[in-house]
Amino acid sequence: MFDVAIVGLGPVGALLANLLGQAGLQVIALERDTGIHPLPRAVHFDGEVMRIFQSAGLADRIAAAARPSSKGMHFLSPDGRTLMIRRGREGPGPQGWVSNWYFHQPLLEQVLRDGLGRFPNVQCRLGTEVVALDETKDHVTLHLQPDAGPVQAHYVVGCDGARSLVRRAIGSRQQDLGLHQPWLVVDLLVDQNSKRARELPDFTIQLCDPMRPMTVVYVGGDRHRWEIMLMPGDDPARMTEPEIFWPMLARWLGPEDAVIERSAVYTFHSVIAEGWRRDRLLLAGDSCHQTPPFLGQGMCAGMRDAANLAWKLDLICRGLADDALLDTYESERRPHVQTFIDLAVKLGAVIQATDPEAARERDRRFASGAPEMFDYPQPALGPGAHRDGRLFPQPRLADGRLLDEAVGNRFAVLGRASSPPGMVAIEKPGPEISAWLTARDAIAVVLRPDRYIFGVARDQEALAKLTRALPSAPKSTVT
Repeated sequence: MFDVAIVGLGPVGALLANLLGQAGLQVIALERDTGIHPLPRAVHFDGEVMRIFQSAGLADRIAAAARPSSKGMHFLSPDGRTLMIRRGREGPGPQGWVSNWYFHQPLLEQVLRDGLGRFPNVQCRLGTEVVALDETKDHVTLHLQPDAGPVQAHYVVGCDGARSLVRRAIGSRQQDLGLHQPWLVVDLLVDQNSKRARELPDFTIQLCDPMRPMTVVYVGGDRHRWEIMLMPGDDPARMTEPEIFWPMLARWLGPEDAVIERSAVYTFHSVIAEGWRRDRLLLAGDSCHQTPPFLGQGMCAGMRDAANLAWKLDLICRGLADDALLDTYESERRPHVQTFIDLAVKLGAVIQATDPEAARERDRRFASGAPEMFDYPQPALGPGAHRDGRLFPQPRLADGRLLDEAVGNRFAVLGRASSPPGMVAIEKPGPEISAWLTARDAIAVVLRPDRYIFGVARDQEALAKLTRALPSAPKSTVT
């Protein structure tokens, strides 16, 4: 009997398997494909996701396979004027890492799967499809194809994508958030000896051209991506043909400058499921939400799902918390991910404006001053297992370690306070954390294992109440 069965071993499933394996749970991951999909799909993750990779012990390996970026994302008018900029920043951001990273998904997935080799308690079965689920009071039986006998687990997490079998078993309803638009995605390996290729931008461009909206992404090395919106009259079956799309790229480069790695038409969706859990069945990633790519947050949302679920499943499977803790998963994560989807849809409306007069009015509005600057939202979690729900930053401590290196994947108390019963506090948290506490007139902050704030205490009594309210009281480490 496994503690957790994970259906789907893409990036979200592989990360969740690493986090649960690291916690010591008995895990089986089931994947219908026999190998990693060889072509690029997602290309961006943010500093919070790198912090999650850090918690899985994989950040250095992933950093070596990804490209840090400080340049942001530029929204351009058809004539090349900058309308908006999603801000970049030099050096580490609030999460202790560079805030934006670009990557080749097969390389990322290989690092995540290789990481599973650290854990004898994690079993992977490739080329194995889950075809049915039977639930009982205390476990789930998974029926497989090819039939090698059923598998049983106390919990099942569906990381099995937009056509999720687990979501169908739960009976979740899909809420449509309003965007369904086909785009052509072209991935190119550019000739780095080509003058035109060397002149390509090293930041992401959103070309807000009503005649043909496009996105241009420098992924890293010789990899570049173009995303091209399909327009009325386009034949989706022919858009992937080189003679159709090369003329659209002519302002940047031509067929002599690059080799085509992939061209495919995708429909960008904005949907979110209602019902991420039924008893012992749970959803994560694309199985419960799909985000348009205009913020580069689709995979990021799934990685946050994995981090939220991992510590809760760990406590429950070890008998340290009640099963009802899983009821806080959707209530916390759903409003959080919807904030990103809503912003991506709004940006999509800017990028995808195809009425020429409306686009000219948009450009006049933005051209009235300097380019509008914006950052990723930092929403708090929805209601759940916390009294606050904001993400706590990760500074370096006085001894040079990042905060999470000192704390580990557990609850922690940071601050100028006596240790409550059952907890060990980090009582010399360093100047950045001290300044954070002073600004809030607080003596301590209690962090969850996923580094979201459980609560802020303004005196010793309040701290005692917070720690008594924790789902369990495992000890943190001390610096």
